Amino acid sequence: MSLTIKENRVVTIHYKLSDDEGTILDSSEGEEPLAYIHGTEGLVPGLEKALDNKKAGDSIKVKVEPSQGYGEILPDLVQELDREAFKDVEPLEVGLEFNAQGEDGNIQHIEVKKVESDKVTIDANHPFAGMNLNFEVKVVEIREATDEELDHGHVHDGHHHH
Repeated sequence: MSLTIKENRVVTIHYKLSDDEGTILDSSEGEEPLAYIHGTEGLVPGLEKALDNKKAGDSIKVKVEPSQGYGEILPDLVQELDREAFKDVEPLEVGLEFNAQGEDGNIQHIEVKKVESDKVTIDANHPFAGMNLNFEVKVVEIREATDEELDHGHVHDGHHHH
């Protein structure tokens, strides 16, 4: 009897993510497939919902709206800072991306949007915020998660993703 995708099962998928213009944003092609525990927010909510009850071998295509994806673009996350704050950053240029720890301890992905003589504008929105996400997913395998995996909330597969 083949398992279906349900909460607390480990699901391994190959995926391709593109925007509405068809540009590929992310893909597991040529890489290890992605394994996650269903129901632990390992994927964006819209994709998790679309995968509910699917079986190994199933392929789906789903368009995920921003509210079910990486959220809308939040103007509060775009900030103008004194250039002085970036004096150690070389070269400081538009498009530069880095990770910074937010006040809540979460790692934020930040992109430099504008550099002026004394001001730097940064954007901490997720790069895919405000976008429709078009996923093509193939379910590779499904198994029950181990107690340890459930305890930790992620898959133990010998690969460490930093």
